[in-house]
Amino acid sequence: MDEVGRGPIAGPVVAGAVVLPDLTGFEHDDLPLLRDSKTLKPAELRRADRLVRGIALAIGIGEASNEEIDSEGIAPASRIAMRRALECLSEPPDHVLVDAFPLDWRRKPCTAIVKGDALCTAISAASIVAKVYRDRLMRRLDRRYPGYGLSAHKGYASARHLAAVAEKGPSPVHRLTFSPFKPTLFTDA
Repeated sequence: MDEVGRGPIAGPVVAGAVVLPDLTGFEHDDLPLLRDSKTLKPAELRRADRLVRGIALAIGIGEASNEEIDSEGIAPASRIAMRRALECLSEPPDHVLVDAFPLDWRRKPCTAIVKGDALCTAISAASIVAKVYRDRLMRRLDRRYPGYGLSAHKGYASARHLAAVAEKGPSPVHRLTFSPFKPTLFTDA
């Protein structure tokens, strides 16, 4: 499992959970695309998502909203999203492999793998599914809250996004505990 969207200032954090079959001997032209979703171009990401959805035994997606992120913090909200993704699996795993940090879920063993999205095919697959889902969600939010450019920058603090927030104020999907919304501790005197 993996999550996407920890760093943006808008939108939810999304977790993907994927149960893959044994891929020993499996051949497919798109198999090399099962790697860290951050390294894939949009067309590659869509192809990789189709491959994962075609071979996975189970897929779960979980979200934690911007409100949950603001009230709980990003790390606890990421774990909430991960647990929700695991609960959506039609076939629960015997062992959870997760990118970077451990997770407590139903007393199942969990192995945290640093840079797991680059080192483990199952974590890469979860990363891909989560990213495609979140990108699609950000396009929908862009239509709902026009003028922020959410479909272009996916909620990250780009210059365009920050300019829109300065002009319009935050939307209902902005994370108000994230900079640039947090009150500053120091002021110019």
